[in-house]
Amino acid sequence: MSELLLEPGRQSPFDASRPGAKPTGSVARCFTKVRVRDLPLLADIGINPDEIGRRQPLVLSVELTLSGDRIEGIGETVDYRRVAQAAEDLALVHIPLIETFAQKLGERCLDFPMVVEARVSVDKPFALTRGMAGVEVVVRR
Repeated sequence: MSELLLEPGRQSPFDASRPGAKPTGSVARCFTKVRVRDLPLLADIGINPDEIGRRQPLVLSVELTLSGDRIEGIGETVDYRRVAQAAEDLALVHIPLIETFAQKLGERCLDFPMVVEARVSVDKPFALTRGMAGVEVVVRR
């Protein structure tokens, strides 16, 4: 049988007088994930001379972790259309590397209220003759 050790002056979170006792006074924290997956877009991206000035296909996935309790309305979450719009806006500006693109998109997502983490993956379908090149970036508050 294990023993619960407490700091001096702290009470046990369990009420052992009840059968099947559960912790009391603990507060559950809720983290919601908002995802946009496999978003295709054309971006002004690349470092090679034949890439500059030519929009290229990217495929993005974004997962945002929200901090907060229950979500009852759109004002308490992130509208995924805003995530897609942020990616589309960023695609209009020349960015040399997909790593930089992912970082910038993640930083923009952190500007949304309640977002504590943004995980952004960017795939560049035609960067390799065989296979898929891509990156994943995680930015946190």
